[in-house]
Amino acid sequence: MASKVQGSSSMKALVVEDNTVQRMVLSMKLRNFECEITHAMNGKEEVDLFLEGKKFDIIFCDKDMPIMTGPEAVVKIRAMGETDVKIVGMSADDDAMEVFISAGADVFVPKPINVQDLKSIIKEVINKKKNTMV
Repeated sequence: MASKVQGSSSMKALVVEDNTVQRMVLSMKLRNFECEITHAMNGKEEVDLFLEGKKFDIIFCDKDMPIMTGPEAVVKIRAMGETDVKIVGMSADDDAMEVFISAGADVFVPKPINVQDLKSIIKEVINKKKNTMV
């Protein structure tokens, strides 16, 4: 059982990344924020988790992956009516921000992800979660 901060429920994060090293690095950073982490290797696995009824507070989604890209998965997830989950698009590509935002992502961060960017995104989600629990 993951340790929880002052009785708050831990945040459920989905990391969608086909590169093992990048996935591990991001997961390590997320553990500092008490996140409960699930991994997916591509956009299809990401969409399948939602089809199985899984719920997440935040998704960190890479752009270029085999089988289904990040933006394709974002379009499908939003089409399922999943509007509460915060979706963060990630990529080192120059055009990635436009692609992710037009697909329905909330935020875009360039790779490698800066810890300060990560912290502010996580804080925003935690605050939103606290406000909806009241």
